[in-house]
Amino acid sequence: MGTRLKVLSVFKKLHRTRMDVFREDGRALAAARLKINEEFKKNKHETSEENIEKMIKMGSDVEAVLRETVLQVEHVAENKLLLRPREGLLLENVPYCDEPRKKL
Repeated sequence: MGTRLKVLSVFKKLHRTRMDVFREDGRALAAARLKINEEFKKNKHETSEENIEKMIKMGSDVEAVLRETVLQVEHVAENKLLLRPREGLLLENVPYCDEPRKKL
């Protein structure tokens, strides 16, 4: 895949992830859109293939962090928050055990 297509692919993937992660939060959606667009415009005239590949990697890493670690929380009352997890984000939890397993 050409460098231009890779850059465009990361750009689109970041925006799709932004739409999913910050769903129903207009302020966060707008701030993320501005930041993504600003970073891509700032580096628009970069010509070094090595630097472009580093930036593509950085964009992919940022997308993964957004997708895997950001949670939406809403204030519903004083000292009370409502967690709005995305589908597939919270996986089954493995219970913690203080005692080590006995080897057979």
